[in-house]
Amino acid sequence: MNSYLIALGSNMRHHRFGSPERVLQAALDELDKRGIKVMHTARPIRSAPLGPSLRRYANSAAVVKCKLDPDELLDELKAIERAFGRRSGGQRWGSRVLDLDIVLWSGGAWSAPGLTVPHMAFRERRFVLGPAAEIAGDWRDPLTGLTLRQLNRRRIRLESQPIGACPT
Repeated sequence: MNSYLIALGSNMRHHRFGSPERVLQAALDELDKRGIKVMHTARPIRSAPLGPSLRRYANSAAVVKCKLDPDELLDELKAIERAFGRRSGGQRWGSRVLDLDIVLWSGGAWSAPGLTVPHMAFRERRFVLGPAAEIAGDWRDPLTGLTLRQLNRRRIRLESQPIGACPT
């Protein structure tokens, strides 16, 4: 069995599930229905959007277990996104009913067309690191060797410095 850290995000209501927070819960339920065992979930947080979207996001993270390799899990995650109404070819960082990303996996680093694990931008994203550190703080980034808890503390420390200050 492989373990994965998945980031979840939503900033649009769903016609059946309702608010973005409820969309995240419905997505977790769908993972379980597809044989992807949800082991731990972080409390949803609200975050500002990246890019052109004006709607705030509900974000969370989940640790899941399954027999799938990363590319196979990605196919399942994309199928769930489509089932929730996400369309391919939309505006980058635009509003979306559901976004599911593989952040880390128990096998270390992975690279294939269309997928890189660890997720390339997760170290800079508060809405990923905060929830991830809450449920998988001891997981290590295979590229830096740092735990998610350490990466999150660094991010917090850097964000709290006055503009123009040099990190120590």
